[in-house]
Amino acid sequence: MREFVEYIAKELVDDPDVVEVTEEYKDDKVVLKLKVGKNDVGKIIGKKGRTATAFRVLLSAVAAKHGKRGILEVAD
Repeated sequence: MREFVEYIAKELVDDPDVVEVTEEYKDDKVVLKLKVGKNDVGKIIGKKGRTATAFRVLLSAVAAKHGKRGILEVAD
């Protein structure tokens, strides 16, 4: 799942070298923390949060395939 989030994030931002994804497991949840450059946070969130919402939907689908619940946190 980490690789999936990292791949999509790198395709969305201007500076893919700064993208960093960390994974934390809690019971049946996987918390993925996505760090991008300050200038790229808006690209990850999108207008009215639509890109972030779509990102979370995709993550939920991938996590459900593995029998887990995926949570995405975006940090700058």
